[in-house]
Amino acid sequence: MTKQEKVQFVIDSLNEIYPEIPIPLDHKDPYTLLIAVLLSAQSTDVRVNKITPLLFEIADNPYDMVKLSVEEIRDIIRPVGLSPMKAKGIHGLSQILIEKYDGKVPEDISALEEFPAVGHKTASVVVSQAFGIPAFPVDTHIHRLMYRWGFTNGKNVIQTEKDAKRLFPIEIWNKLHLQIIWYGRQYCQARGWDLEKDRITKTIGRKTVLQEYYKKKKK
Repeated sequence: MTKQEKVQFVIDSLNEIYPEIPIPLDHKDPYTLLIAVLLSAQSTDVRVNKITPLLFEIADNPYDMVKLSVEEIRDIIRPVGLSPMKAKGIHGLSQILIEKYDGKVPEDISALEEFPAVGHKTASVVVSQAFGIPAFPVDTHIHRLMYRWGFTNGKNVIQTEKDAKRLFPIEIWNKLHLQIIWYGRQYCQARGWDLEKDRITKTIGRKTVLQEYYKKKKK
C-alpha cells in the first residue's frame, strides 16, 4: 500500500466502525466544554463526567463560577486530580471571560491558549467540538496510533499534529480525531493490546511495531 492508500484505508475503516461518533465529555455549551476539557488533563472522561454535574449544578457559567472561591472549586473537583492548578485555572479563566469577552468563550485557538491552565490541545478541542472549526487535537491515543500506523515519527505531539493535518483532509478533522480516540481505546490500547482485534494496525502498521509486538508475544 502507498501512504495515501493507507490513509484512505484508515478513513474508510473508521467510518465503517464509527459512522456516528459521540463527544466523550458531557457538556451543554462552549463554557462547560472548556471546563470539562480542562478537568480531563491526566484524568479520565468517566471520572470527569461524574464530577462536572456537581460543579455545574452550582456554577455552569463564568459569572456564577467567580462567585466561588478557588478553594471551593478545588473541593468539588478534587477527585479528577491536579485540583489546585485546575481550580485556579477555572476561576482565572472565568474572570478573564467576564472582563474581556462578555462571558462568552472565544472561537479562536490563540485566544484560548492565553487562558490559565488551557494548552493547545484543550483549545483545539473546544474550537472543533463547540464551534465546528477544523482542528486536530492530539491526545495520547492519537499520538500512539499515528506512530503505530507509520504516519509520524512519534517524537512529540506537535509533530504528530502537523503530520495528521498534512495527511488527512481538513473537512474530516473534527470527526476523525474523535474516531481515532475511540478506536485507540477499544482496539489499539497502550497496554493489553491484542493485534488480532486491531484490524487497522494489523493491515497497515509500521513494520518495527509489528515485529516488536510478535517478539513480545513469543516470550
